[in-house]
Order: sequence, then C-alpha cells, then structure tokens
Amino acid sequence: MPATKRFQHVIETPEPGKWELSGYEAAVPITEKSNPLTQDLDKADAEKIVQLLGQCDAEIFQEEGQGMPTYQRLYSESILTTMVQVAGKVQEILKEPDGGLVVLSGGGTSGRMAFLLSVSFNQLMKGLRQKPLYTYLIAGGDRSVVASSEGTEDSALHGIELLKKVAAGKKKVIVIGISVGLSAPFVAGQMDYCMDNTAVFLPVLVGFNPVSMARNDPIEDWSSTFQQVAERMQKMQEKQKAFVLNPAVGPEGLSGSSRMKGGSATKILLETLLLAAHKTVDRGIEASQRCLLEILRTFERAHQVTYSQRPKIATLMKQVSTSLERKGRAYLVGWQTLGIIAIMDGVECIHTFGADFRDIRGFLIGDHSDMFNEKAELSNQGPQFSFSQEDFLTSILPTLTEIDTVVFIFTLDDNLTEVQTLVEQVKEKTTNIQALAHSTVGQSLPTPLKKLFPSIISITWPLLFFEYEGNFIQVWGMRWQYPHRSQFPWPSSLILVLPLLPQRFSGQSKARCIESLLQAIHFPQPLSDDIRAAPISCHVRLAHEKDQVIPVALLSLLFRCSITEAQAHLAAAPSVCEAVRRALAGPGQKRSADPVKTLEPAVQ
Repeated sequence: MPATKRFQHVIETPEPGKWELSGYEAAVPITEKSNPLTQDLDKADAEKIVQLLGQCDAEIFQEEGQGMPTYQRLYSESILTTMVQVAGKVQEILKEPDGGLVVLSGGGTSGRMAFLLSVSFNQLMKGLRQKPLYTYLIAGGDRSVVASSEGTEDSALHGIELLKKVAAGKKKVIVIGISVGLSAPFVAGQMDYCMDNTAVFLPVLVGFNPVSMARNDPIEDWSSTFQQVAERMQKMQEKQKAFVLNPAVGPEGLSGSSRMKGGSATKILLETLLLAAHKTVDRGIEASQRCLLEILRTFERAHQVTYSQRPKIATLMKQVSTSLERKGRAYLVGWQTLGIIAIMDGVECIHTFGADFRDIRGFLIGDHSDMFNEKAELSNQGPQFSFSQEDFLTSILPTLTEIDTVVFIFTLDDNLTEVQTLVEQVKEKTTNIQALAHSTVGQSLPTPLKKLFPSIISITWPLLFFEYEGNFIQVWGMRWQYPHRSQFPWPSSLILVLPLLPQRFSGQSKARCIESLLQAIHFPQPLSDDIRAAPISCHVRLAHEKDQVIPVALLSLLFRCSITEAQAHLAAAPSVCEAVRRALAGPGQKRSADPVKTLEPAVQ
C-alpha cells in the first residue's frame, strides 16, 4: 500500500537506498544487510561517525518507496492500520483491567526493551492512580536484564514456560513478542502457544524484516520454524486474532547489530502504539491514525534534537574512547528509567563491541524495588550484576581514577541536589565527567550544577510526552561508546546467516565456509563427526565464550591458512576491516571492481 499522505515529515530523510534494490545482498534479511551509508564507518572520525549513525536512524522514518521491492515502512498505511487495531485491543484491557495483562517479551536486547517499556508504562499508570497492567518476559530471566546472557533466546519451550507462569489466572492477555530479525525461538514459541489459546491470549509480533525473510530453519525444541509461525499469524490477522507489525527500517549502521537501530525502532513503534491507547482511552475516544502520527512526529523531532548535538556527542565519544584506550572505564549513571537505559547500554557493549563487562557499566540511581519480576535473582550474584546506587557508591566511587569517564544522565525533574552531590564526589576522583540533561520547555539547569561540567548535552523536549509521569523519549542518546577497535557482534540468531559472509567474500562453497566457521569455534579441538552433527545451540554456547570467531574463519578462507595463522593475521592488523582488506588485496583473490566498499559494511 502507498504511504499515508496525511503526514508532513519534520526532517529530511534520505532517499531510498541501495539496500532496497532487489539484488542487493539478496540472500540476507534486511536487519542483517550491510548499510551502504556506513561503508567507511571504521575510517571515520568521531563527528563523522555520529553523522553517519544519524543518517541511518533517519531511515526509520522514510516513507514507502515507489521502486521494487516495495517494503512496508513505519508510515505505510498497512502498518498504521495494524497499530490502530492493536491499540484498540490494549484499550479493551485498560477499560476492563480486572483479569487483564499486557506482556512484553523478547530475548537479549528485545527483552531489555520489554523490561524498560513495562516499567515505564506501569509508572505512567501509577502516576494516574491506576492499577499497573504491564509485565515483561526476558529469555534467561531477570539476570539477563543487567548482564549479558546470549543464547537463552534459543528455546521455544523456555519462552512458553515463562508465559504460562506470568499469565496464570488471567482472563485476557496481550502478548507482544519482540524479535527484531524475526528469528528468536523464545518468541516464536510464545506466539505459537498464544495462537493455540486465543480464548485468553492475543499475540502481537514486532520485528523489522518481511515475513518472507523470517528465520526458516528448524527450532531445536519446537515443531515450527519462525517463518511458519509468522505466516500463521498473518492468516489469523484477517480476523484480528493475531497481529504482525514488521515495518522495514533499513540495515544497521553496524552490520547485524540490531541492538542499535532495531532497539530504537522497537521503542518508537511500541511507545507510539501504547501511548496512543492511553491518551485516547482517557479521553473516551478510539485510537486513530491521527493520534499515532502526532506521536511519531514528536519522535522525528527527537531524532532532530539529538543529532543537532553532534559536536558535543562526538566530544564525549572521543573522551570515552580515550579512557578505554588507556585501560580506563566508562560509567553511565542515570536517574530512574534513564538508569535502566544506562544499564542496557553497558550490557549491550559486551556483545556488540566485544567489551568486557567492566569496560562500560550502567547504574540506576533511585528506587528499583518494584521493577523486577524476580529481584532475588540479582542478589549477591557478583560484580557483573551490580547496578544500584549503593553499588556505585561502595564499589565504583572509591576506585575511580583520572583516566575513567563518568556520564550523568538525568532530567531536570529529578532531585538535582542529589545529582550535584554525586557529581561533586565523582569530580574529586576524575575530571572526565559529562552530562546528558533532559528538560522541557521553560526549564533550565541550576547554575551551581551547570558549572561542574566541562560540557553538557542539553536536550529540550516538546511537551507531548510529559502529559503523564514517566520518561518516554530517550531514544538515541547513548551512541557514544563506539570502540576504538571494531569487533563482531555475535547475536546467536545469526548462526545460520553468518556462513553467508565467508561464502560471499571468499568465493568458496557454503559447506567449506561452515567447516571453517566450526573450526574457528571449536579450535584447538579438531572437528569430529560428533561436533559437526551437534545442535546449533552447542556451537552458539561455545562461540559465546570466544572472541572474533567470524573474522578468524573469514581470514582462514581468504588466506587459505590454518586457524592459528588466521589469528596471527588478525592480531597484526589495526582493525578487523584492515585485516580483511589485506587478505582481499593478496594474490589470487577474486575481487569486484571495488572490493573494500563491497565488503566493509559486512565486517564492521
């Protein structure tokens, strides 16, 4: 369907890109494609990186193009219509809350986003003196909220078990399953279970690939593939017994890292839908496209406001990078729900950038006693699970050094005396401090607090999102931790897609590429028939414990060398991309007219 014409864009979004052409990386889902905008990302300086990521984020708001293939986009009539229908279902529960529940669910980043959204909207309802009706599920349980736990999203049965537990005794349950790439078995199992029990459950699937690009490989503990589950949901959508919300928002700036744009798009789509449901039901009217577009317009402004701070964001990014290069740490200290975002960003850096959990850590200032489903899971679990105000004061503050960086994230509605006290304490240890201060029109930062910071990223938001209590539009603020050395992300759902990268760039058979990948995963143990026949989850668990599996496998193929020699080639290069460039430039390599530009996005 053509995009709606009732909305005038606030910002200039790019023209439809090369990634939309039918032949561009045709075998790869949109969420895993390389983005032509960022093909030189690893060679860009800090300000250029911020600019390029801003351009990638702007693709979220592009309208449906006229070329082929025509992907439905966030502003497509089909997506807006489905959002209105789902908002109407949420309204039904808001009108009759007894026995009702809205569950947001996902694995990894998607599960953390489910946690953030459920906490935010429960706070909204408490502010309105209403009974909270939201909860969350995350693969691996609450431990996965504050610490990396890759691989737990690979069990459909685990997802169903958690859903049954949280929905026990409920009469009407909306289950919003988030899987950016339409690939997580944890979500697929829940959606399938809901479709078998429609008297109680209404499944809503959120992702950013066409259903035809959903993962179609067997799920180890389930009878259907993700694609089959999504196709079944599409058929049931005709009778509004299930819904699929899957606009295309373009490839990530860092190839395959759906923690970035995918996370932002998830937040934008779901907050728009849920806020529309709350705003209209309180006024006694039905949700409408007009209400959705009003909120989406504000998100576009949020994009514009955020990236208008490009020089300051770049300065902060360089400061954090300098701390990491000098073996220092970066700490993100946020108040209330901003603290949740700080925690999320620290955890995401582990697998997105190959960081140690100590490198970049987030802390939440404020009461979190009623946020978690199973708070006991987080007690006395070690430093990796430390995230509270007390943890920062007792474990981090005494050990801070001059090479560390601390970023304070707060709104001007927070306790600014408390903010100032903590800033003064930190400043006695390090002068590398920065502030990200959120405010609304008419608010200003007190002078004593303002003078403490060498640089402040001040963001003033429109009033739309502050009609209720809660912070809803901190979307792009945390993109500064780009590492000084590019690493490969390792989302476990990509295990079957990743052999395509070595195959594409080495020109060797898929079977040979899979063999090389398994050798890199299991090295130094020789491959046996038992290893080759092992379930995918076994390979994922082992790969999770190793660094740079994909580049080592790729270099082994390109250089036609052993794993040990490939590791040496990688160690001798300043970055992954440069190592692959050297391999492609070697004798006997089959190259396109411009191999570096073709390759580079895929290996960032």
